[in-house]
Amino acid sequence: MSRPPKTSLLPGTLDMIVLQILHVQPMHGYAISQQVARLSDGELAADPGSLYPSLDRLQRKGWIRSRWMKSSTGRRARYYTITSSGEQRLNHEVDAFERFIVALRRVMQGDLSKA
Repeated sequence: MSRPPKTSLLPGTLDMIVLQILHVQPMHGYAISQQVARLSDGELAADPGSLYPSLDRLQRKGWIRSRWMKSSTGRRARYYTITSSGEQRLNHEVDAFERFIVALRRVMQGDLSKA
């Protein structure tokens, strides 16, 4: 039996995941992509076509910043760091996501007692 394909990330969800990963430590784009796959046990993928536009968007909003540094392989790479406003945004996004999950769970479990 074949394994289902990896789940694609919606842009807003990817932004939240990137902020969470950078909350832990600064990383370059490829490392962020690897971390998404590792933390999700391979279920989620942050492909370059989605990841780099997300990084650009987050930087334009002032939620992350970047600088060029040498990677562990000695190559130049752009490392991204979360800003204090990015930390605030992450907290907001996590709260909203948790409310969404609770509401979705109610719908999926058929909780009609709220009617």
